[in-house]
Amino acid sequence: MSDNKSMSVGDWFITMLITAIPLVGFIMLFVWGFSEGTNESKKNWAKATLLFYVLFFVLYFVFLGSLLGGIMASY
Repeated sequence: MSDNKSMSVGDWFITMLITAIPLVGFIMLFVWGFSEGTNESKKNWAKATLLFYVLFFVLYFVFLGSLLGGIMASY
């Protein structure tokens, strides 16, 4: 059962501090996004953040592919 009470500023500060740690933060987004006992607000935030990561990852490779394709075509 997830916890639906409001998160405090301190809770959000700790959450954002943890996500700033490389690799640990990425793993914690999965833990918070898909575990049962996580606050509903934090769960939704974690899922939205993971979606942004996927979007940026895809866009990065689309632009990188077009850049490399343009460079290869000029030779």
